[in-house]
Amino acid sequence: MTQPDDGRRYDEEVDEGRPVVRDKRRIDPVTGKLRQPVDATGTSGAGKPAPEGAAAEATAAEPTAEGLASEEIARLQKLVDERTGDLQRLQAEYVNYRRRVDRDRAVAAELATGKAVTELLPVLDDIDRADQHGELVGGFKAVADSLVRALERLGVERYGQPGDPFDPAIHEALMHQHSPDVDGPTATMVLQPGYKLGERILRAARVAVSEPGGEPATPTERNTAADETGPSGEPGDAETGADGA
Repeated sequence: MTQPDDGRRYDEEVDEGRPVVRDKRRIDPVTGKLRQPVDATGTSGAGKPAPEGAAAEATAAEPTAEGLASEEIARLQKLVDERTGDLQRLQAEYVNYRRRVDRDRAVAAELATGKAVTELLPVLDDIDRADQHGELVGGFKAVADSLVRALERLGVERYGQPGDPFDPAIHEALMHQHSPDVDGPTATMVLQPGYKLGERILRAARVAVSEPGGEPATPTERNTAADETGPSGEPGDAETGADGA
């Protein structure tokens, strides 16, 4: 590096046998202003194009930075999607768990109530018989009415009336007969009322069932038929027994 007589600072290089001078002073000696350095876009601060080498390096570096940013965004988006899927599955499992717990709790409560009410059914039968005989009076009637109302609030329902269609799911047939007054199996007599809690049968109603048919056989006809069939139920047994004697 050499220093000229007028005080300027410059570097002297040799290019193919000829000297090249580069002025690196930051203060312009003519205007006295600060010179702007060349930025990364290839343009100097004063708006002048930067050397071609610097512009080419900046242009080559831009696509690489954009590619890296795109890959990072894609990776983060994939991670967000995975975490979102995990949270959705966890939420669905929790909702199903709550539903199972609520359902099991309701079933357990219904079973406990049904068991307690089943133990009270004989008491309800005694109250019903006392009412039929006119003995349900005074304080006993008030207590009985309070008990019945409490059971109704729990969802206990009494059922079974004469004339109801016979349903083996809710009725228990204790007697069977034929009658021309019915057009299908009918509970013509309720021997013991039934009780249910919601859709659960606590005790089936015990009834006498009548089916369509002719006049039922009289006791004399039934005895005659029994004599003809004999003790084993086969025809001729009575006669065979008489001959053997």
